[in-house]
Amino acid sequence: MKGGVITERDADFCTVRLRAPAGVFSVDHLRGIATLAKKFGNGEVHATTRQTLEIPHVKGTDLKKIAKALEKNGTPIGSEKDEIVNIIACPGTDRCKFANIDTISLAKKIDAKLFGKEMPVKMRIALSGCPNACTSPMLNEIGIIGRITPVRTAERLCTGCGNCVYYCKENAIKIRNGLSVLDEAKCVQCGVCVQSCHYDLVKAEHRHYLITVGGRRGRHPKIGRSLLTVETEEQVLFVIDKIVDWVYRRAWSGRLLSEQLDDLHFDKFREEIVKKVPEAKPVVDEATRAEMEV
Repeated sequence: MKGGVITERDADFCTVRLRAPAGVFSVDHLRGIATLAKKFGNGEVHATTRQTLEIPHVKGTDLKKIAKALEKNGTPIGSEKDEIVNIIACPGTDRCKFANIDTISLAKKIDAKLFGKEMPVKMRIALSGCPNACTSPMLNEIGIIGRITPVRTAERLCTGCGNCVYYCKENAIKIRNGLSVLDEAKCVQCGVCVQSCHYDLVKAEHRHYLITVGGRRGRHPKIGRSLLTVETEEQVLFVIDKIVDWVYRRAWSGRLLSEQLDDLHFDKFREEIVKKVPEAKPVVDEATRAEMEV
C-alpha cells in the first residue's frame, strides 16, 4: 500500500516511484538508479510530471529488496496516493534569471517536514520562483509563488526610455509625459521591469510569497484560491503546516480538496491564519472572487 508502489496493468508487476524533492538527483544517485532498474526492472527509467523517476516492471516479489536498495542509494520510495507527494520546484534563484525566491532550498525544507504524511486527500505542493508559474503552482493543492512589488525610485528622474514598457508582458506600464507609470491593477508582480531598467530606477521593494490552496489538474483542471502573502521562508513553512493540519483534520476522503473548500470554510480559515502570521496579507484574486460568487 506504499504510495510510491503502483500496481501495473499486469498485476504481477509494479512501478516504483522515487522520492526526489524538487526533482534533484546527484550523479551518484542516477548511477545507482540505473543499476537497480537493470537488476529489478526492464532496464528503463520513466521521468514523471512531478519531477521524479519511476522504475517500471518490478516484480511484486522483489519489492522489499528494491525498497531496501533504494533507501541505501539515497533515493527511497516516493509517494502517490492520499499522502503529501513529491514536492516540485522550478530552478529558482539558483539558475533562473526571472526567479524571485530560492525555490529548491525551500522545497527541500518542505519535503523534510511533510513528505509522505498520510492525508484524507492527495496533497500536491508546487513552488514557482515567479508568476511565470512554470510548475503550475495554482493547479496544485498548495502552490507557492515568489513575487516582488516594483517601485520607481522617486528621487531619480525616469529617462522615459520605455525599456520597462517593452518587457512588461501585462501591459501594466505606460510612458506618460516622459515618465514610466505603473498600473498596479494589471501588475502581477513578476519583477521583469526591475531587471529591464538599465538605469536602476525600478526597485524590488517587497519580495514575498503568494500561497494558493485547492488547485487541481486532471480531467477538470481548476485554479487554486489565493490564501495570503508572507514575507519569509519560516512563515511559508508555518502556513503550509497549518494548511496541512486543517486539511488533515477536516477534509473528507474520496473527494478532491478543490471540491470541498467551501464545505471546509476556506474563507474563515484564511481569516484565522492571517491573524497568526505577522505581516501576512490576505489575497482575494479574480479566481477566488468567482468561486465566492458561485
